[in-house]
Formats: sequence, C-alpha cells, structure tokens
Amino acid sequence: MQVRKISRFLFHAPQHGRYTSALAGASAPEAQPEMHAVLDSVPESRRGMRAMTVRRAIPFGALVVASLLSGPSTASAQNPLGSAGQFGVLGASTVTNTGPTTIKGNLGLYPGSAITTTGGLTVIGSVHQTDGVAQQAQLDALTAYNVLAGLPYTTNLSGQDLGLVGPLTPGVYFFSSLAQLTGNLFLDFLTNPNGAFVFQIGSTLTTASGSSVTTANGGSGSGVFWQVGSSATLGTTSAFEGNIIANTSVTMTTGATIVCGRAIALHGAVTMDHNVISNDCRNGGDFGTGASDFGSNGFSGVGGAGVTVTPEPASVVLLGTGLFGMFGIARRKRAA
Repeated sequence: MQVRKISRFLFHAPQHGRYTSALAGASAPEAQPEMHAVLDSVPESRRGMRAMTVRRAIPFGALVVASLLSGPSTASAQNPLGSAGQFGVLGASTVTNTGPTTIKGNLGLYPGSAITTTGGLTVIGSVHQTDGVAQQAQLDALTAYNVLAGLPYTTNLSGQDLGLVGPLTPGVYFFSSLAQLTGNLFLDFLTNPNGAFVFQIGSTLTTASGSSVTTANGGSGSGVFWQVGSSATLGTTSAFEGNIIANTSVTMTTGATIVCGRAIALHGAVTMDHNVISNDCRNGGDFGTGASDFGSNGFSGVGGAGVTVTPEPASVVLLGTGLFGMFGIARRKRAA
C-alpha cells in the first residue's frame, strides 16, 4: 500500500443536489482510491415500492409461519453493520480532528461536506466523502441501529455504572436513559464463538477519564454493539472496545481509543483529538496494545447480534390465524 504525505489536502464535496439526483438513479462520483495518507491541514427509504396484493403476500406469510414454527432463530445472523463495517469512522454532518490521529478502516462522511483536520490524520484505508459509498454505509448503519434497538433486552441496567456491574456475559443490556462507565468493564464471551453484547442506551453514553472496556474468550463471530440514543463521549485516555452507533454524535477526547471497533454518527459529527480507532485488530491493528477482537473484524463478526429469540406460542398462533384468514379472503375474491 502506497504511503503519501500530503501537506495540504482539501476535501470539497459537491452540492447536495447532485446527490439528490443520485438517489433518483444518476451515477455517484467515484470514491477516492485506497490510501495510507497523512492529512496535515484540511480546511474545512425509498417510498416508491408498490404495495403487495393479498395474493402475493400469502406465500411470504406462509414462510414466516414456517420459520417461527421451526424453532429459535438468531437475530441478524450475519454482520449487522453491512457496508458500514468497512469504516473506522463514519460521520454525518462533519468529521473534525485535532492532533495526530490514526484510523484503521475507511473514513466516511455523508451527507455533510467538511472533513477538517489539524496536526495530522493517518487513514489506513479509503476516504469516502459525500459519495455513494458513504451514503450506503450510512443507510446500513441506520438499519443496524434500528435492528439493535428492537432486540428484547435480557438485563435492565438503568441507573447503574458500567464499571460497577462486575463481569458481564453475552446478552442485551438496557439503559432507559444515560449510561456511564467509570473504571473497567469486563466482557466475557464464555468461549461462545458467536456470542455478542448489545448495549441499548436511551440517551447518552459517557466514559470517565482512564476508563476501559476489556474482553476475553471470544471468537470470529463475536460482537460488541453500543446503540446510543443521542451522543457518545469518550473521556480522556479511555480505552474502548466495540461499535458505537450514535443517533447524533461521537466525541473522542484527548487520547481516547477504540481498539477494536468503530465510531459512527448517524446525524451529527464525529470529533477526534489525538486518537486511535481501529476496525480490525489483526495485522497490527491493535497498535501495540495487545487487544484482540478474536478475528471478528472489530467485534462485528458473523455472530451479529447473536441473540436467540424464541417467539411465544400465542404469538405464533395469532400470526398463523391472521395469515390463514387473509388466505380465505383472497380465495373468496378469486371465486367472485
């Protein structure tokens, strides 16, 4: 991979209207080539689908009933991040950086128009600014956010400090409002190769200075996801792990790291200050910390959400009754 040092690099995005036309079918501009660049001083659902008829919906409904009756299913059995998994940092309004920061993985911005850095930004990957790749990554990240938010939680930790809850095992952990981490949070995958942790946070996620998240006994399908209802702020020198998907913004204060995982803001900014973010701990991606994501590509492996959901019998009966009722209506309409 070629290394280029760029003394002055201006990311200038096209007007938003061009990307509005891209949504309608026009071609989006090409992404910038993969690079390992040092950026020293940078100034600044579809709703057209036709409704299905009752007749066309029946086969799908039958498949739903069959799948429910077949037993437990795994929520989001594949990587829930989709194309967003290629990114280390993905912002919406802006991406700003102060001081030397290193990102392993792509750097993306959509629909904003400004990536600004002073002091040097090293990107081991591609830069996608207001292009079709970043747009799709944002769509995939939003889908992941909604999937994670919709999972039934296994434990309610509302009002508790994550640094005081003791070691946690795979599951879905719920906070009705804010979540705070002081000290260390230890996540034990219990040698389950597809085990995952999902943290559903109603408002903000805040870590204290010097706090940390550590993991053990994971596998290639391990996942750690932080679904944040508003904004996430990592305190000074925090050593974080997992994928932050914040509805608004992600702020990484001086010396904070995410090794390994991602910083994704769906509607606001990603702000960095002397940080390291790595979406893959392999091939030097731990940056000498000794951290491991167990080959899971930044804790977003095929285990995905990794939560086994068994529907209640009553729900299956109600769904089946409704679908067979629809079938009967369709048959009467055909006979008429």
